[in-house]
Amino acid sequence: MKRPDLLSRRSFLRSAAAIAAAAAVPPWAHATAPLRAPTLSMTAGPFYPDELPLDRDNDLLHYAQHAGEPLGIPLNLTGRVVDARNRALAGVRVEIWQCDANGRYHHVGDSNDQDEAFQGYGEFTTTRDGEYAFRTIRPVAYYGRTPHIHFRLSGQGLEGLTTQMFVAGEPMNEDDGIYNRIRDRAARDALTVKLAADDSGRAKLAGRFDIVVVADGRFETG
Repeated sequence: MKRPDLLSRRSFLRSAAAIAAAAAVPPWAHATAPLRAPTLSMTAGPFYPDELPLDRDNDLLHYAQHAGEPLGIPLNLTGRVVDARNRALAGVRVEIWQCDANGRYHHVGDSNDQDEAFQGYGEFTTTRDGEYAFRTIRPVAYYGRTPHIHFRLSGQGLEGLTTQMFVAGEPMNEDDGIYNRIRDRAARDALTVKLAADDSGRAKLAGRFDIVVVADGRFETG
């Protein structure tokens, strides 16, 4: 029988060798990795907020200007912002906006039957690992549009990006003119997010939407 301490030492040496091998990869090797296609730029739509709410954090279900809970299915939405070489981008301002469960935006041009308890707009600055997070509602359809959430990314050294996130499996996706205008299947799939049950206790659903942007390198952290 092999001694436990000998097995442990051999496991440690194998791990150390693997780490050393990874560290020995020259920097130029990362530069030759296949580039990721940037996330497709899309229209901002007619209802970017005409006036940003005083409460504009990343929890759209808790609106400081209104008591009560908003209608809709709570959704934890997370993701990572990276450059074409899959390097994390920190300090990127991520904005989202979407209609409420009644299909209405917080906008003067869409003021009927608004759910005043829903913040409708949120902001988050990406972490060192390029991560962002929002607590919102599952998007709903309106005016013939399939469910979607609008995104806008900005920051120094970053080519600004406005895009939309769609929900996988939505029947209305096939009838949405904007969604079907995307002829590149890979680009369309990159905008389409699968929602699943959330186990955090803070929402019913969870989804992840990673975003690839063009940057000049000043955001690179990993």
